[in-house]
Amino acid sequence: MTAAAPRRVAMLINPRAGRGRAAAAAVTAADRLTRAGVVVEQIIGADAAGSAARARAALDTGPDALVVVGGDGAVHQGLQLLRGRDIPLGIVPAGTGDDHARAYGLPRGDAAAAADVVLGGKVRRVDLGRVRADGGVDTVFGTVLATGFDSLVTDRTNRMRWPRGRMRYNLAVVAELANLRPLDFRLETGDGRVFRRQVVLVAAGITDSYGGGMRITPGADPADGLLQVTVIGHVPRRRLLRVFPQVFTGAHVHHPQVETLRTDRLRISARGITAYADGERIAPLPVEVTAERGALALLVP
Repeated sequence: MTAAAPRRVAMLINPRAGRGRAAAAAVTAADRLTRAGVVVEQIIGADAAGSAARARAALDTGPDALVVVGGDGAVHQGLQLLRGRDIPLGIVPAGTGDDHARAYGLPRGDAAAAADVVLGGKVRRVDLGRVRADGGVDTVFGTVLATGFDSLVTDRTNRMRWPRGRMRYNLAVVAELANLRPLDFRLETGDGRVFRRQVVLVAAGITDSYGGGMRITPGADPADGLLQVTVIGHVPRRRLLRVFPQVFTGAHVHHPQVETLRTDRLRISARGITAYADGERIAPLPVEVTAERGALALLVP
């Protein structure tokens, strides 16, 4: 760990995150940094591609940090931009889930306090997950990769046009519960073990939560070079309704139909299932997931 106050930062802003809260958070954070003498280059693109292009150009000039203002999707974009660069990441959480912030004790709902973390300049080296799939997909993530029931719910949510907000997700959950069926998965770990299971879901975590605090992979250590893997075996619908709420505390891992694994590499195969990570769509299975130890320099309290 090192501590050196930044003099110049690039600030990547997703103004739509958190139903518009990120725009106000960016103003607060930029003002805090500027008053402390930091030069802030704000980056707001017309779309994700435009933002990424502008951010790459800014990073090429060698700022002391990339500061992302937004939710986990914006952080996910920031992680891709920092690949191959030894530039620390700062986070001003302003999304709906903010699981990156939860994992590292970053201030949520207080943009000025989050900016103070950046000003402190304390860096922690943490792991990233890397996902590779057919078709050239090669990306990294910072929280949890999800496959199975939860990714089917996200697929359905993305297809729906009504209603808006959280209710759309809730309706997608109800619809997928009605269609609940055994999912045939094949898992292969880094030491060559092979598991064939009928499952509800498989999640591989660098950190312990997704979806705004659901501790699907409790015990995950973001600095041990390993993935924490949770496998929930197929259970009847009624039993799933009793077990699934326990993910908010991590107690689900004590259920007899739940297996946990630790591995540095995991290949996940199943038909008709898409992998999501940091809440973003990654690729259809099969995918290979690896833990990259110390791949990210993160600004922490």
